[in-house]
Order: sequence, then structure tokens, then C-alpha cells
Amino acid sequence: MVTADAGKPAEIAWGREKLVVSSLLGELPAAPSLEDEARMLRASVGHELVSVPEHSWEAVARACVRPDLVALQLEQTQGPGLLLEEHVDGATLRSVHSRVWMTELFPGIQPRTGQEALDVADPQVIGVVKDGKPQAIIRYRYRDLAHFQQHVWQTISVTLHLNSYEESILSRRVTRALIAHPVVIEFEDHTDSLNVIATRDGITRLASAWKVLAGPSATPSDAADLAVKVLFAEPSSHEGTSLQDRMARGRAAYREQLRQEHQRESESEGLSLRKIQIAQTYLMPVHLTVGVEALSSGALAPEDVFDDAVRSILASVHVEFKPWDESAQNLEVVTRALKLFAQSRHYAVDDQEQLRDVYSLAIGRTNEAATPRVYGDESIPGTPLWRAICLLHTLTRPEFHEQLKARAKEIKNERRMSTKGYAGLLGPVLDLPWRAAKSSATKPARNAWSNGGVLCEDVLADGWEPVPTANFLDLVEPALAGDVNARCTLAVAGGVALIADKLLTRNVGSAVATMPAPGKVPFRADVSTVIGGLARKDNELGLWILAHAAQRFRHDLLPRNASTARQMGLRNPAVGDDASVHVAVDLTASDRILRENGREVPLTTWDVVFASDQERARRMTRLADPPQETLSTINLSTDEAAESDVDPAPVSAQIEMSTGQLIVEERRRLDEWLTGAKRSLETLEQLGGRVSFPPLLGSPEEWLDLQQRAFEVLEFIQRYRSGGPEEDEEEQN
Repeated sequence: MVTADAGKPAEIAWGREKLVVSSLLGELPAAPSLEDEARMLRASVGHELVSVPEHSWEAVARACVRPDLVALQLEQTQGPGLLLEEHVDGATLRSVHSRVWMTELFPGIQPRTGQEALDVADPQVIGVVKDGKPQAIIRYRYRDLAHFQQHVWQTISVTLHLNSYEESILSRRVTRALIAHPVVIEFEDHTDSLNVIATRDGITRLASAWKVLAGPSATPSDAADLAVKVLFAEPSSHEGTSLQDRMARGRAAYREQLRQEHQRESESEGLSLRKIQIAQTYLMPVHLTVGVEALSSGALAPEDVFDDAVRSILASVHVEFKPWDESAQNLEVVTRALKLFAQSRHYAVDDQEQLRDVYSLAIGRTNEAATPRVYGDESIPGTPLWRAICLLHTLTRPEFHEQLKARAKEIKNERRMSTKGYAGLLGPVLDLPWRAAKSSATKPARNAWSNGGVLCEDVLADGWEPVPTANFLDLVEPALAGDVNARCTLAVAGGVALIADKLLTRNVGSAVATMPAPGKVPFRADVSTVIGGLARKDNELGLWILAHAAQRFRHDLLPRNASTARQMGLRNPAVGDDASVHVAVDLTASDRILRENGREVPLTTWDVVFASDQERARRMTRLADPPQETLSTINLSTDEAAESDVDPAPVSAQIEMSTGQLIVEERRRLDEWLTGAKRSLETLEQLGGRVSFPPLLGSPEEWLDLQQRAFEVLEFIQRYRSGGPEEDEEEQN
């Protein structure tokens, strides 16, 4: 390690920032000798603490800069020797420490984005067992090679949108070791399998290194493009070799190209930025897990021990000390807790196979259409809403509830977990089918779950079962007659719908007002308290609100009354022309729908909270009658945007691209259009200097139309300035 300019730290410009490079790798190492690789492979064979098959050790040999030093760690056979040991619940992991070529590290599944709606699905994760004992590798099963490439691209791109350490890496390289292990990549279309090294902790550091290598002006998608290009590179001549060999040679050729480029830059005067980019990203410190030993007291099946042990280490870092996003934490905790419980040997479970099916349904491995099969009742509709109803019922049964909470507390290292805390864990599980379509409502919905969700006292109680139905309106009459099954089914179904569609949000009392108004409520109450009030057996108004909300729920888009006044008349991109509307209730109408001038009146948050406790609402607001003012006072303009004269991209050009990549391409096209618009204005201004007529931007009517369209574009860009829709005003109060 050397510093630039005769021992003095170098200052470099990176975009708009000035950075000081405090340490720099002066000379890049060449590829190791075949003898060193052979020594490491010999040391691994028959090692009692190693549980990685030979074909995976070949991936380790390709990845390690100094395989002779790895061999030295393995050759110390007294006890664990020089291997790193980590003890977690159910297993002991053993790792070697090594410097690894960055180009040999593939990103694993990213927990930070587990709660997001991403278009490229994660691969299926399959554990490996030999002679009944877990192995320190897992298998990732993709549909085909394109799925693998798109998944890597998405992981790099999305990770960099969330966070980047590029400035830190430029200044002093990656200093904290990544956690990685061998992975076998399999394909459903029978493409040759691949043995690679997958990064499990440090994906942000890995992605940031690709961003550094891509350059100061590179976008996250540019960095992802470079990573995919390099990781999946194949030499031009590849007859008679396997896909794995071709890709390995392609990556090795790129490393050598970088090394030669670094050498040329070193020979020139001064310290170039390109030399720094290469030097700071060429190598990475890694703890490479090569052994696993299951504890006799472990609850998991052998094939799940290793992956859960690795996830346990990640959770100990990112849940307790360097947290992921709260929803990402919740999803990681609840899925691990559910798997531990589903495979537990310590609890009496009537049908353990069904529990494993429930786990698959909860994590999305099987979709909502499997709900009737999982629960053994063909009368259950295979819809996203019924998936949520059945899962929530299962996960809140007293015999499951307490054990799942106990497992979750162990994972989070907490002594207590409230009902609100447990509800917060469930939100990212239940919203999986509509997460993408209702992305603008995801954050307030998850806030509502953290405020208790639908976990009111009646729903948590034992002794009720969901009533399968395709028409939730049919459940109101039996609910009013005292049928607890019908009443709780409405509480869960209607509550999930109201939360998902932004009719109920966290701490609704933050917008308390004495008069009904959009986004306002008559009194302060937790979400679970509101749901419990609506579902009282004597609350006819509340039960009808729940029934209509459940019946009108759509998983593919938001209703019109999920829009907000802050959108200034712009159409919500998640709200289509055929969107439904959650309706206010009129108990005197035959269909219980409130209408004004023959038109259905949209439901408001005020209506929902008022109906949950009408006596309290009247007392708080001094109103004699239920409020009739609704969201009709909000400008919900649905005028169509001006149609573009530009033809969409040909379908053939989109076949091999994921939705994330298509978004990047469309954003680039938008940039071109805006640049063209600016150029047109400049040209008009130049032409206007020649004549005094006609007006450069047309008649007053034409000018107003142009201004309106410009405002719409600006408002859309402003709304997504942080990478996603802004929160509602009530969420910021």
C-alpha cells in the first residue's frame, strides 16, 4: 500500500465532490500460480471442518487472490486452527479470510429490497445435504440465463438507488470484509449449471465498487450494465468448453485488461483518476464460509440450516446495529421465524406439511391461486385478498401467535414484542400480491400495520374461522345476528382493503379536525382500534363499510379515493380509468350505498373513523348527524394527458429486458425528449428575433395548454424526486 505523490494524500474530483485518497494499492497482483491453487484444493479434500464439495472449491480457487494463504489456514488442523468460527442459533459456521477478485463476486439475494415490488423474481433457494448433514453451499435456481443476468442487474441497480459507498471506497478502498460463500447456479431450462461465489453481506459495498469502476458520471443502471457485461462475459472463441469455463475466462481477461490499464496509467506522470478507480476496486476482503456444523438442538431441517445460519449473521448486523429499512427488517424476521416454527420439532403441530405450504405461500414461492389447496378448502377463492385473510388468520392463532412472536424476539434480540410490533411484521407479507400496483400507498399502509393493522381484540381471539365467500356483502346480516366468524372475516377483509387503499393510515388522529374534510378525522385512534370499532356486532354502519371495502378491493390498482389533493389534478399513475371507488354507506338505501344526485359518494378517512365510534365522534365534533361531506370536494381530475407523437419502442427490442431495464430506457428517452423540447424553445427564440409575428408559443389558448402540460411534467418529476411518490400530507404531520 502506498500513498500518492511521495507520501502525501491525493485530492481528486469525483463529480461535484472533492475527495482525499488516503491509501492506494500501488501494484495489482497477477493471477496466482496453478501450484498455489492445487495446494489449496489438496488442503480442502477430506478436511473435517470443511463441508464444500470439490466443484465448489474450484470457484473458490478462481476467486482468491492468494490461494496459498487459504491453504495455510486449512492446513492448521488443531481445533478450528486459523478458521474463523461464528456460533449462531442452530449452527456453527467456519470461514477463511481472503482477498478476492471483485469480478468473481456475484451479488446474492438482497435483504434490503425484500419488501419492495421488483419485477425480476428472486431465484428459488435450495439447501444442500450430504449424508444427512448440511453443506456450506446453497443452490439458486433461475428460469434461464437471462433471468440470472436480469436479477444481477436489478440487484446492483436497486441497491445503488438505496445507498452508495463510492466516495468511501475511492478514499480508502473496501476495508470491512464481505461475507460470501459458494453457490451453485441452476437453470430450469437445463442450461449448464455454474459454480460461483455469492456475496451475502456487503452487497452495497460490492455494488458501490462497480459504480466507482463505471465512473463519476455513471448512474446506478450504468454500473449495473457494466457488472452484467463483465460477470457474464464470454471470449469470442469458445468451442469445446462449458459455459462456466467461458464465463470464467471472460472475467479473467477483463481483470488482465484492467491490470494492464493500471500499469499504463502508473507509467504516466501524475496520479490519474482512472488508476485510482481500478486500484480501489480490484480486490476485496472477504470472509468466505466453507464449513457448517448443525447443533443437535437445532429445529430446522438439514437442508435449511446453512442458509438460515447465514441469514442469522446478517440479521445480527442489520437488524440490531446497521439496520435495513424497517419493512425489510420485518420481512426478514417474520419469514425466518415462520420457517423456524414450521420446521420445529418441539411443538405439537397437526399437519406440519401444511405449515410448510403456508410458509411457501407467505414468502411468495407459491401464489394466491394456491390458497384453496394450502388450506384444503376449494370454496376459498384463490384471490390476493383471500390469501391475506387466510394467512393472517393462521399467523394470529394463539397457538402460533405466541411461538412466532417468541422466534421473532430471538431473531431481533428483543425482550418484548407488542401486538403493534407483531402486526408490523405481517404487513410486508400480506401486501406481496399488490405491492407493485399500489406502490404509492405502500409506505402509509405499512405504517398502518405498525399501528396495529387489523389485529383488534376479536381478530386475535381464538375460536373463529374465516367464512369463504365471493360476496362479502352476504356476511353483514349474519354478522349483525351474532356470527363471530362472519364478523371477524369482515374485519380482516375490509380492514386489509382500507389499509392497502390508504383509507386508514398510522395515528389517524394526527389530522384531527372539528369538521369533516379530506384527510381529516374526528378523533385520535390507533388503526386496530378503528377496525375493532367498525367490526362490533352492533355497528351496522361499520360492518357495511367493511363489507363494501372488501367487495370493491382490487389488487391491480388503487381506487380513485386513494388519490390526494397534493397531486394537483394529475392522474395517479396507479389509478386507471376503470378504477373502482370505495363508497360511503347509506343505511336507508337498498344497496347501502350513499348517493348524491344519482352518483356514488366516495368514502373518506373521516367516514371510516366516524363509523368506528359514532358517539365519540359526535361528542368530539358536536355534530348531530353523520358527516355527508366527502372526497367529492377534492379535485380528482382524470383528464387524459396529451398523447405522444412518438411511437413506443418495438416489442422485439424489449424481449430480453426486465421491467427495471425498460424503466431505465424509457427514462433515457424522456431525457432526450426534454432536451429536444429545450432545443425547440431556443430555436423559436432565435426565429422570433427575425419577425414580430406570429407569437412564438401561439395564441393565449395554445399558450395555456402548453403551460398546463409543462406543469404536469414538472409535477410528476417533483413527485418522484426521491425515487418514489411523496408521502401524503397526513403522513408528514
